[in-house]
Amino acid sequence: MSRLDSFIARMEAQRDCLNFLKDKIDRLPGPLIEVGLGNGRTYDHLRTLFPGRDIYVFERKVAAHPDCIPPDNRLFLGEARASIQLAARQLGATAALIHTDLGTGDHAANMAMGRWLGPALDMLAAPGSYILANQALDVARWQRLPEPPDVPKDRYFLYRVR
Repeated sequence: MSRLDSFIARMEAQRDCLNFLKDKIDRLPGPLIEVGLGNGRTYDHLRTLFPGRDIYVFERKVAAHPDCIPPDNRLFLGEARASIQLAARQLGATAALIHTDLGTGDHAANMAMGRWLGPALDMLAAPGSYILANQALDVARWQRLPEPPDVPKDRYFLYRVR
């Protein structure tokens, strides 16, 4: 599979997973969290799916499309490790949905990041909430859920917090 085809497949899986979770998230209180703003496409999709919901975003340095930048009071800037800790102190474990799409093309680096990322995000996850990630994350109180229909196995990872 070409890198372009892989990117398209990942974006389709991401969109399909978010759309699949919509009704479930609508029934839960709490904010949504987007870890990694990038160019803002997923943030924009979340705003469209969940109008009126608070969406907090984590980003090292904003370089998104100007129409897809969250308000300053919903943006945690800086390295994820530090900003997630800050958010956990400010927000607590209240998030209904956490979506993360962090990583690089370096598999070993992604695996190392996943070891601290899952436990860090767990500090923000409310009981019963959902986690959607582009990589496998291992957190004891998270239950891995099957992929939605038409999403290839292990293309995206869906969890429910017990």
